[in-house]
Amino acid sequence: MTASVVLSRREWLLSDRPASRLQARLGRAYVAWRRFSANRLALIGMLIIIALLVVAAFADVLTPYSPTVGDLKNARLLPPGAAHWFGTDDLGRDIYSRVVYGARWTLYVVILVAIIAAPIGLLVGTIAGYAGGWTDTILMRITDIFLAFPKLVLALAFVAALGPGIENAVLAIAITSWPPYARIARAETLTVRNSDYIKAVQLMGASPFRIVLRHIMPLCISSLIIRVTLDMAGIILTAAGLGFLGLGAQPPLPEWGAMIASGRRFILDQWWVAAAPGAAILIVSLGFNLLGDGLRDALDPRSGDQ
Repeated sequence: MTASVVLSRREWLLSDRPASRLQARLGRAYVAWRRFSANRLALIGMLIIIALLVVAAFADVLTPYSPTVGDLKNARLLPPGAAHWFGTDDLGRDIYSRVVYGARWTLYVVILVAIIAAPIGLLVGTIAGYAGGWTDTILMRITDIFLAFPKLVLALAFVAALGPGIENAVLAIAITSWPPYARIARAETLTVRNSDYIKAVQLMGASPFRIVLRHIMPLCISSLIIRVTLDMAGIILTAAGLGFLGLGAQPPLPEWGAMIASGRRFILDQWWVAAAPGAAILIVSLGFNLLGDGLRDALDPRSGDQ
């Protein structure tokens, strides 16, 4: 009985003639999940990101010490052990606690950059692709100017102008991250703007703003999600680079890049000071890359069902 119910639900989700929009959307989601779950590396990436979210949400519970207050007299530069799993830094602070709390700042940077940069790129790309002409030329030349500079160098310039700090670092990274999204959105728009679907909407009297907002932008979301996920690792590395140079999060915030910068003086003898946050950056960046690869395979409409 249970097997027949599962089979009937599967047939309902995979129906070629859905009876409602909800059934069609659930069917597409089910097919995408099947493609995604078939990729074991993508599942590993998803588990890493879920672990990051859990660690950031329950940092208060998972950490035995304060991330900012240390015991300079009795716990300075202690090696990893039972009392301090990842050792302590030069100020006697527990590195494990600082790495765990650093997950919050990593998510803070990643989420804010995605919220700021992705909509800007989507808007610029869809407007340029649909309008064409001089509008397309101006917007794409502005995009080319941003793409002409390495992201980290351009972010350094903006942070130097705005001043050091985690908020300014987020703004600088977001300003330098939107051009690739604009390119993707423009390419997607150019493929659909002359389609029969868009022509029919135009004949119905829809305004260009409504066409771009309601009919073109949703078609670009899948490609944009994939690119944003793949760019998360680069965003983390850029934020860590700014923190390493002293232009990102300022002490005593437990940001991973700043932690590596403070530990580089002890890299030969007290290697754990820089190794723990470096390993955290490596694992989280790998998780986002694996997740992005899986989403690319799952959300690509040209992929066949697996």
